[in-house]
Amino acid sequence: MSDKIAPRIAFQGALGAYSHEACLQARPEMEPVPCTTFEGVIRAVREGRADLAMLPVENTTYGRVADIHRLLPESGLHIVAEAFVRVRIALMARPGVTMAEVKHIRAHMVLLPQARSFLDQHGITFEAAADSAGAAEELALAEGSTEGVLASEVAADIHGLDVLARDIEDLDHNTTRFLLMAPDIDLTRRGDKMLTTFVFEVRNIPAALYKAMGGFATNGVNMTKLESYMVGGSFTATQFYADIEGHPDDPAVARALEELGYFTNMLDILGVYPAHPGRG
Repeated sequence: MSDKIAPRIAFQGALGAYSHEACLQARPEMEPVPCTTFEGVIRAVREGRADLAMLPVENTTYGRVADIHRLLPESGLHIVAEAFVRVRIALMARPGVTMAEVKHIRAHMVLLPQARSFLDQHGITFEAAADSAGAAEELALAEGSTEGVLASEVAADIHGLDVLARDIEDLDHNTTRFLLMAPDIDLTRRGDKMLTTFVFEVRNIPAALYKAMGGFATNGVNMTKLESYMVGGSFTATQFYADIEGHPDDPAVARALEELGYFTNMLDILGVYPAHPGRG
């Protein structure tokens, strides 16, 4: 009998959360480790209780996940892969409860407006819950309840609930992008199309950002994301988070990063990783 411990992947939320679903899709061989906060996910990896972190960074409907870009540079972890998960909303209830009996549901506040048309059509009232997977767990323990929960089908499977309706979201393109992060950076080429993510702080000189970005344009490097965020509670200490297509060893990328270095006080590569097939 082997005593080898299965690799583990940490995520924020309860079992059955969409982050849990991302873990199951991207790393089905790994044991999911639920954590209460994003900081807890990072800490689990840094302390060796998990091998990878699964962190959501942006959603096609709601934009970037609050605070995550601030946490990434300070995490001490590095991006090794990305994953995309379509947010599919299911209405679930206790076994034996019919659709006609469900008059009230609970779900995370982000999910409620995404299924508003379905809820209005069926005359179902709703209230916000701390998280949808947790609401599913609570419903499973509520004997005799005819309430429902909106969550992923993974939550229904875990907590023994019946799925009464599937794919009830108003938009069929709602997708969340996740980053898989590890303690060590991996600079190997692991795919035909590679991405590089980095953070930087421009020097306090006129047109510094404009000049810093010029190297990517002149070298034909496609920048797919550029976001700013304040650090240390200061309006002057602004850092930038960027995703570009390519590998640091590509001549064009190397030249662009070298030129960027002339106009920055800080430049830190967070990860080099393959582009996910689901990327548009």
